[in-house]
Amino acid sequence: MSDDTAAPRTGPSGVDPRLLEILICPVSRQPLTYDRANDELVSPKARLAYPIRNGIPIMLADEARDLDDDSAADASRA
Repeated sequence: MSDDTAAPRTGPSGVDPRLLEILICPVSRQPLTYDRANDELVSPKARLAYPIRNGIPIMLADEARDLDDDSAADASRA
């Protein structure tokens, strides 16, 4: 027996897709994209990636991963 009236459907990270549609980057005030491989929300304009922990987006700039650091690390390996 399954209960189809349970919690609303969630995305792969456990975050409701409707929530992902309305969240914006707190730094750039621009829309975010979802990076499924890293389970994080990416702000291309601010070059930050916000983690999703236990289905909750952590929308703090101090907790975000700097995408420019990743680019520099990739360049040094080449």
